[in-house]
Amino acid sequence: MRVKNSVATRARRKRILKRAKGYFGSKHLLFKTAKEQVLRSLRYSYIDRRKLKGDMRKLWIKRINAACRQYDISYSCFINGLNKANIKVNRKMLSELAINDPKAFADLVEVAKKAIA
Repeated sequence: MRVKNSVATRARRKRILKRAKGYFGSKHLLFKTAKEQVLRSLRYSYIDRRKLKGDMRKLWIKRINAACRQYDISYSCFINGLNKANIKVNRKMLSELAINDPKAFADLVEVAKKAIA
């Protein structure tokens, strides 16, 4: 007697095809191509979740640098000054301050300039 496993096979294929919904061409119709594309998509999403962290940090640094240039100081000097003044503020918060509270950011720039001098 042979083993009949059509229920599990159909369920597995259905699960893959459901994930491939919206893909172009045969990638959402044919099981083999859908499976390849779903696996590739999962790999990219895993990698990009980690890449996003670096991309956001780059964005924050650009914003901080742009705000620092308004007060005639470079980003590297500003961060160096904050470190010498023993002020621990992460780049995300510095970026938020630069956008939403320019006065507080200006105060931090003054503290950094004093610490460098």
